[in-house]
Amino acid sequence: MSTFRSPPKGGVTDAMARTAAATTAAQAKTKVKDEDPFQEGDSIVYAAHGVGRVDRIGVDEIAGTEIEVIQISFPGNQMTLRIPLAKARKAGLRKIVSREIVDKAMAIIKGKPHVSKGMWARRAVAYQEKINSGDLVQIAEVLRDLRRNVDSLDGSFSERKLFEAAQERFVAEVAVLEKKEPLDVLVSLTAVMKAA
Repeated sequence: MSTFRSPPKGGVTDAMARTAAATTAAQAKTKVKDEDPFQEGDSIVYAAHGVGRVDRIGVDEIAGTEIEVIQISFPGNQMTLRIPLAKARKAGLRKIVSREIVDKAMAIIKGKPHVSKGMWARRAVAYQEKINSGDLVQIAEVLRDLRRNVDSLDGSFSERKLFEAAQERFVAEVAVLEKKEPLDVLVSLTAVMKAA
C-alpha cells in the first residue's frame, strides 16, 4: 500500500511553485546545452531548410519575455531564422553529420533503386518528407530511387525537382563536413550515381 504525503497547510504556495518552475527551467536549459552545444560560427543543419550557420546565441525579449535564442543564417536562400534554444532540437536543428553517416548514405546511393508501383503523387509526398527530414540517410534514399535523372531528361518535371532538391541538401552538408567546394562534392556524387 502506498502512502501519500499531505501538501503543506494552505496547499502549494506561490514560492514553492516558483522554485519548482525555476528548477525545471534550469534543468531543461542545462539539458539542451549538454545535448547540443551549438556555438557561434558553427555550421548546422535545420531539417526544413538545409545547411546554415549559427550567427548568434543570446537572449532576446519577445512579447515581454526574455528567451534564449539561436540565430541561424542560410546564405543559399538569403534567410535568417531565430529559434528558442530550448526548442532547437525539436525544431530539427542538429550538427553536421559524421563521416560514418556519410559513408552509410553513400552505400545507400550505390544500392539498387526501390521502384514503387504506387501513385506518383503519394511517392512525391513521401520523397519530399524524406528531404525535409534533414536526415542524410533518408535524403540518400531519394537520390538512389530517383538517380536515373542524373544527366538525363527521363522522368517528370516534379521528379527532376525532387532529385535536385535532395542532391542540393546532400552536397551542401557533405561539402561542409569535408571542407570542400560544393561543386567538387557534386562531381564526386554524380560519378558515384552514374557508376551504380
